[in-house]
Amino acid sequence: MEKIKIVIVEDDKDLRQVLRQIIASQPDMEVVHVYASAKPYTDEFKKLDVDVVIMDINMPGKTGIECVEECKPQRPSIQYLISTVFDNPGLIFKALNAGATGYMLKNSRPEQLVAAVKEIYEGGSPMSTSIARLVVNTFAVEKSKENLVAVAELTHREYEIIELLSQGFVYKEIGEKLFISPDTVRTHIRNIYEKLQVNSKMEAVNKVFKR
Repeated sequence: MEKIKIVIVEDDKDLRQVLRQIIASQPDMEVVHVYASAKPYTDEFKKLDVDVVIMDINMPGKTGIECVEECKPQRPSIQYLISTVFDNPGLIFKALNAGATGYMLKNSRPEQLVAAVKEIYEGGSPMSTSIARLVVNTFAVEKSKENLVAVAELTHREYEIIELLSQGFVYKEIGEKLFISPDTVRTHIRNIYEKLQVNSKMEAVNKVFKR
């Protein structure tokens, strides 16, 4: 059986030992090296036979994120599973942008860590449930901010038109209410779609009034 070859980069001595024991207990995994900080790993990683690196973030000297950012482009096949106490959205996105493929909290159960290593080795992107929820919520907040910015770019006339559209009026009726031609209404609506980045009346109305 081909084993998943794992490196642990963790500055907490007790946790290093726990991680090593968890991995060693798995018949299809092996720890090939353990490091107490990032720099020794970056000095040696090019010659290591490794599939997955369990990487801490907050370490003396070089951080885990800086380590991943430096090493990932040089050996893209190595997968980095961040293991940390931090559930800060900024750190999560920095780690993922640096090249990490998974993100687990240190309070995850041993079986969750083992499952995460297997998932990342097989091409997945594992995350602790709380981390995944945080990522989704953060994306939702950012999307909401984007919507607000887009709606703010609408002119008063465009907002009047989208409001009448939401009430079910057709182009001709909108033109009559605003004393403009249907063609002018159509031009305004094209501009509205472009500003809101939508392709239909329903999408536009939802973006403006359900943001």
